[in-house]
Amino acid sequence: MGAVSLLRRDKKNPADTVVTLIGKPGCHLCEDAREVILKVVGELGVGFEEKDILQDAALYEQYAEQIPVTLIDGRQHDFWRVDEQRLRKALA
Repeated sequence: MGAVSLLRRDKKNPADTVVTLIGKPGCHLCEDAREVILKVVGELGVGFEEKDILQDAALYEQYAEQIPVTLIDGRQHDFWRVDEQRLRKALA
């Protein structure tokens, strides 16, 4: 059995995936990102959470110059702008 067949068998349920938006209040790019993310996760049945960098010093230190930042299962996917098609492809 090759690696490709192992990956297919291990494909997880979309509901087990979480998209995280890291941003801050009053950020217009964060609002734009939220709109795109909510559309995609709603259609695909993927989880969503939002984190405020002003409430978490570690997130602020790591991402302050990049917000909004999009994570998929804790791994950075994008920053500044969210491309709907790219997000869909990453979640497929």
